[in-house]
Amino acid sequence: MLKKIVSDKLTSNQKEFIAEVIGTFIVVVLATGAVVIDAKYNGILGIPFIAILPSIGVAVGVYIFGKISMAHFNPAVTLGILITRHITKLQLFYYFSAEIVGALLGSLFVMYIVGKEANLGANSPNYAFPLPIIFGVEVFASALLMAVIAVVVYTKGLRGFGGLVIGGIVGLDIFFLAFLSGASMNPVRSLAPALTSGVLNNLWLYWSATFVGTSVVAFPVRKKLANKRVKEIDSKGSNG
Repeated sequence: MLKKIVSDKLTSNQKEFIAEVIGTFIVVVLATGAVVIDAKYNGILGIPFIAILPSIGVAVGVYIFGKISMAHFNPAVTLGILITRHITKLQLFYYFSAEIVGALLGSLFVMYIVGKEANLGANSPNYAFPLPIIFGVEVFASALLMAVIAVVVYTKGLRGFGGLVIGGIVGLDIFFLAFLSGASMNPVRSLAPALTSGVLNNLWLYWSATFVGTSVVAFPVRKKLANKRVKEIDSKGSNG
């Protein structure tokens, strides 16, 4: 009853804000916390552990908050969803604010509850590889994530498997690509531990490549959706 009363008093933007704060908090705690825990055990848990925790966090978040906020938890994804015209510019402000707040709270939680090892789980590219390759891999990882999300949105949830598929691509990207670019795919997942640990030198990568990756996918998706709407209108007109 109390839940219904509280829910009825909140606007849709307020509900989206709260959902994105909580969801982003969960994702950042699991994504960065996994790195910190692995560092505590001298890397014995390895990349499978570092990949599976955020994968679970994203999947759970999608199932809990998908119907409330579409479960972005990621400004690069939010920009992609804006490009495909599923949200407005005003909503973009709410989403970005919520994602930053949720991520910072997540990093503070990791700092005080989990540990401070590995720069609080901050992303780190492998500079043994050429910078264009590192940048391109981060673009590719972010584009893959956005492509999967677009499929889930386009098919209205993949018959209930949307959360597993989106969480799965996050885990796979980390498992196969983290050794090269860090496989953030998420600007605030990189921002929060960087700010709280003071290690800011790699932020430029995760606040550029991630947005490029999601945008590269979002613009063709918008065109496809626009063409679909035109065909639907033409079909209704011819039937009328």
